[in-house]
Amino acid sequence: MSLKAILFDFNGIIIKDEAIHLQLIDEILIEENLQPQKVSERQASLGRSDRACFEELLSNRGRVATEEYLTGLLNRKAKAYAVEIEKLEKLPIYPGVEDLIYQVRSRNLKIGLVSGAIRKEIEFVLNRAKLAEYFQVIVSGDDVNTSKPKPDGYLLAVERLNQQYPDLNLQPQECLAIEDTPAGIQAAKRANMQVVGVANTYPFHMLQRCCNWTVDYLTDLELERVQEVFLQKESQPTTTEC
Repeated sequence: MSLKAILFDFNGIIIKDEAIHLQLIDEILIEENLQPQKVSERQASLGRSDRACFEELLSNRGRVATEEYLTGLLNRKAKAYAVEIEKLEKLPIYPGVEDLIYQVRSRNLKIGLVSGAIRKEIEFVLNRAKLAEYFQVIVSGDDVNTSKPKPDGYLLAVERLNQQYPDLNLQPQECLAIEDTPAGIQAAKRANMQVVGVANTYPFHMLQRCCNWTVDYLTDLELERVQEVFLQKESQPTTTEC
């Protein structure tokens, strides 16, 4: 078995913007005359799609969330997100992202992105960071009806890569997912992928229990060593979940 594709998460792996998202969600809740997030709700939102988070937050506050209403909230948040990002003199892109993309491309591996964020936010950041051209496939929260920890986004990324490259014959077990939250790690595992956990959001020891590889920083990832492991054995991902 060989490694054929690297699938990146977005928030918490490519860009450090957790504080911005939490702030904007609270602002929208307040504008809707609802209580801001509790600490437990903030923790539960990490790694999940905005749609799933808003749906749960509204349900917790007794508000009926129609699809039209949710879409309106998501569009408002996307506009506010763009405004906040524009204010930044320099994007908070995590160190090592560009170098890892260079390594992946030099090895002729495919690059994809699987995130619960809506496409407007993802494309806005990738275009500004001049990274958009490197991602052959982007699966956003707009593309699937479920949220991590369900595997649908990762499975759709494999399907789209195979559509784009008919000769690739990509299987989920030939992909490496790069994640920072338990929800994201579980999603990739359930898709039968191996996972690198990056301790950007959760402690190293928590991720180490359920990832194939764990690093403190993306710059610590030894892609060559990972490729060797894929080649050496028909390694199946562990089923341990965070």
